[in-house]
Amino acid sequence: MPTMLRDMDLNGTGYCAAFRFRMAARAVTRLYDTALQESGVRSTQFAILVAVAKKQPIAIHELSEILFIDPTTLTRSLKLMRKEGFLTISERSAMRQRFVTLAPKGERALARAVPLWRKIQDRFVEQVGTRQWAELRDELGELSALAETLGEEEAARAAAGKVG
Repeated sequence: MPTMLRDMDLNGTGYCAAFRFRMAARAVTRLYDTALQESGVRSTQFAILVAVAKKQPIAIHELSEILFIDPTTLTRSLKLMRKEGFLTISERSAMRQRFVTLAPKGERALARAVPLWRKIQDRFVEQVGTRQWAELRDELGELSALAETLGEEEAARAAAGKVG
């Protein structure tokens, strides 16, 4: 064993919140991707299509906030979805914003995906339990808000450390 690792205390790292959340997220994503496969969209694309459909035309920065996705990452996903014909993205407006709307192919894909989503969502909620799912959904929202607050504090602390 390398010398550095012999002295390192890795006790408790298996309980890391980030690891456990990512593990759960990957498993749930895989489940929904499989369920949505015949629609031609993945679960991540489904989330984007739904958000756009509910708010279109929607500015990319607003979509980023709704989906809680880094704007750069979202922009890459949007460009791929535009290339696939699911979305249209406007040129920059006078306020330097770009707006996203569903293209006809995106509307058709969403129409195919929603019934498949409903089916897997119902199965998932049935297995978890309606009341437990409602509680878990609320707790996940609270944990997301807490993580965002802590992240902002960490970013401020890191910035203060760089300045000082």
